[in-house]
Amino acid sequence: MITSVLVANRGEIACRVFRTCRELGVRTVAVHSDADANALHARVADASVRLPGEAPADTYLRGDLVVKAALAAGADAVHPGYGFLSENADFARAVLDAGLTWIGPPPEAIEAMASKTRAKQLMGIEPLTEVTEADLPVLVKAAAGGGGRGMRVVRRLADLDAELAAARAEAASAFGDGEVFVEPYVEHGRHIEVQILADTHGTVWPLGTRDCSLQRRHQKVIEEAPAPGLPGGLVEELHTLAVRAARAVDYVGAGTVEFLVADGRTHFLEMNTRLQVEHPVTEAVFGLDLVAEQLRIAEGHPLDTDPPRARGHAVEARLYAEDPAHDWSPQTGRLHRLDLPDGIRLDTGYTDGDDIGVHYDPMLAKAVAHAPTRAEAVRKLASALERAAIHGPVTNRDLLVRSLRHPEFTAARMDTGFYDRHLPDLTEPSPDPHAPLAAALADAHARSRPGFGGWRNVPSQPQTKRYATAGEEHEVHYRHTRTGLEADGVRVVHADAHLVVLETDGVQRTFEVTRYGDQVYVNSTALRALPRFPDPTAQHAPGSLLAPMPGTVVRVAEGLTPGTPVKAGDPLLWLEAMKMQHKITAPATGTLSELHAVPGQQVEPGELLAVVTETS
Repeated sequence: MITSVLVANRGEIACRVFRTCRELGVRTVAVHSDADANALHARVADASVRLPGEAPADTYLRGDLVVKAALAAGADAVHPGYGFLSENADFARAVLDAGLTWIGPPPEAIEAMASKTRAKQLMGIEPLTEVTEADLPVLVKAAAGGGGRGMRVVRRLADLDAELAAARAEAASAFGDGEVFVEPYVEHGRHIEVQILADTHGTVWPLGTRDCSLQRRHQKVIEEAPAPGLPGGLVEELHTLAVRAARAVDYVGAGTVEFLVADGRTHFLEMNTRLQVEHPVTEAVFGLDLVAEQLRIAEGHPLDTDPPRARGHAVEARLYAEDPAHDWSPQTGRLHRLDLPDGIRLDTGYTDGDDIGVHYDPMLAKAVAHAPTRAEAVRKLASALERAAIHGPVTNRDLLVRSLRHPEFTAARMDTGFYDRHLPDLTEPSPDPHAPLAAALADAHARSRPGFGGWRNVPSQPQTKRYATAGEEHEVHYRHTRTGLEADGVRVVHADAHLVVLETDGVQRTFEVTRYGDQVYVNSTALRALPRFPDPTAQHAPGSLLAPMPGTVVRVAEGLTPGTPVKAGDPLLWLEAMKMQHKITAPATGTLSELHAVPGQQVEPGELLAVVTETS
């Protein structure tokens, strides 16, 4: 019987596995990099072992160090989580060779399916070896790992070599394996997957379907179970193929078989030999704890002959620290508050006051709603996210709410091209028009001195406050009167430092106001207080390229030096942040007049990277 589990991972998945272990009375052990020394997963475990360094290649991808940590902490089992070493057969063998229980499939099954090229060959599918114009568009894809890393859509043959190089570099950084392959790109298909669970006694459960079609950069954003609108015959076909894939490699434990469905046809993508990020929706629908089942299977217990019945519908949204309106750029900083309404499952690796750094994935949490019907589950999740208190770096919360309420999604007509079609509309700024006034009134109350009223026995001039939100500036006016605060066109029912009630056309609305320095949060609207008299700031020359995020310069375009002619859109350099590479392109056609970036350089947001002087 397992008594102590080390989770060879970090963040949300480590915390989620620890939660089940605690419920089962199993001791927990974490590993942490130097960047994660104060991370939530390291704090909540019964014990934590340091992996010296910060980069994944030096820490979470070092299987030898992880095994040593398990032995040093007295763990008798290792759970791999997802990502990092979770689909590394050599790591699984090292765990078993050390006399530890491996909570995952046999190394041979991982080996057969971990390389997507070998998995496709096992299912009778060959990748493209020579790409021609007739094959476009194609998808460059990492052979190992997942999560959208090492994936590139190529629509021009001239871009293929550069995208292959970028995908190799990104895959090597994220998974320690730079192998990539090319396959046809199926546009506007639905991404459908089947969760499987297999024991050591020959039983394989296909646990329904999940739809994961809403993706950005090939990484899932919203998932649900069951996949809506699939005919019964297609569901049976998917189940049959998933079980066939599992039996082909004598699979054991939890795994997922992924497909694209287009025009009523199924296209096998891959088999993930691990727990998926989106496993909570399957848990909600089937009333299972998949981590508990993983532990039971690892202990040798058999599954029942038939899986439990599915009930209701579940939807999951991934909350990322990123700015969808600006090329999904990851964000860093202090997470002051993360609070969702009751009735929503929240899986997270962060808590109030934690810092979000640059070294790892920008996912903050997963929010999951379960209800008897799809419409109820979608409504429940959208409402909860809209009312959530998320104070800190910019997130994709507004995008999630709008996506869940988009008519294409509510009618279950979405596909993998959803964000390609709708992103501009989904990211259009729409701050609450009364939020700046509420912030100003709360600030006015907070600054008033006890026993010293703000009004005078003469008409007073209105007070002015300025705030910025979503790229826009707002100026509001109010004045002190004998009876309190007054604002043009709006009746101030109540105002204190944290709560403001305004009435417009007979309708009252309540605003909760929270301040962190010059950052102000009014309900779900984030504002930045602007000074009354702005200080002069340094101006950058036209054509300046500034770092959009903190990160590392990993590559500069070959032959790029000051004086090099460039065309608008040409890639000039690449930044790596949060395990993804981000391309910095020329803003105009002209000449590169300055270059301040070199490979390996750490940069901060707003740091000058290069200057392109536009051709007259």
